[in-house]
Amino acid sequence: EGLLYPPLAPGQSGLAKKSFAPIDRLRSIDKRRIRRVFGELAREEIAAIDEGLALFLSIWRPAS
Repeated sequence: EGLLYPPLAPGQSGLAKKSFAPIDRLRSIDKRRIRRVFGELAREEIAAIDEGLALFLSIWRPAS
């Protein structure tokens, strides 16, 4: 866990069990390869992923 591994809850996200978004394993794929949506992340989970990405990509600025 932590900034580079934000937790993702099961349920609305389409996940069967508690999981993590491994920010340090960033990949990009062509959006045409996405065939269907399995679920949706909560705003808090997306915010945690955004924060982890900012840190990982060295664009994070701590709040004053």
